[in-house]
Amino acid sequence: MMHLRTVLLPLLAIPYVSAHGFVHKVWIGTKTYLGNTPSAEPTASIVRQINSVDPVKGANNPFVNCGNDAQFASDIADANPGDSMSFLWTREDLSRWPHSIGPMLTYMTSCGSTGCTTFNSSNAKWFKIAQVGRIPGDPDGTWFQNNLFENDGVPANVTLPKNIAPGAYLIRHEIIALHLASRLGGAQFYPSCSQIRVGGNGNGTPHDDELVTLPGAYSDTDPGILVTDVFDTPPPPYIFPGPPIATFFSDSSSGSGSG
Repeated sequence: MMHLRTVLLPLLAIPYVSAHGFVHKVWIGTKTYLGNTPSAEPTASIVRQINSVDPVKGANNPFVNCGNDAQFASDIADANPGDSMSFLWTREDLSRWPHSIGPMLTYMTSCGSTGCTTFNSSNAKWFKIAQVGRIPGDPDGTWFQNNLFENDGVPANVTLPKNIAPGAYLIRHEIIALHLASRLGGAQFYPSCSQIRVGGNGNGTPHDDELVTLPGAYSDTDPGILVTDVFDTPPPPYIFPGPPIATFFSDSSSGSGSG
């Protein structure tokens, strides 16, 4: 007998075939920063411009770090420990985000003493500060990402570590779309990197064993990337890819969300 999920999965995937996107706006506290549309001439921004709204495919793709051919941004935004940051993901025409299934994860990396405007993200050592998956207690297994899909202008929200050490950082917000992830290589990665300068006098830093490279942190066969039961009901527990949230952050504030 054919499993119902086998019948429904191709139908569920139809709306997603050609719908992709990018980070159009970033908020830090009350300040707003615009990202550059991939097809536009670049303007001053803190968001590294990508050259295509298409997803990054393959966990070992070099563009999994900051997006498709991401370029240095000319600006850097000031931020304080504990600030809220919001990322507005849209399609290229600025309509609402087209995907609803999969986690959202946030990483940071120190740009060192030279700052972020010329920092090569392929050399980055990333640590995770947040991850959200399915909404806790939702009987249908609805993902937090669905808030972006259903509500025009609703961003993904993250809180910077309250005790993070001052300095220049890239912050990498990532959506992994899993609507085609029941087959190997079907997961779609949407990473975006923004350049910030954190003030304050915190001393929180990650341990060496919490640092990862991208690519390198994920495998195409990880259970959170190859998800054969993504449409099953009731939903099974979701296993986030990559490292755990850095302990210096998780010990001082809550950034994990829920799977």
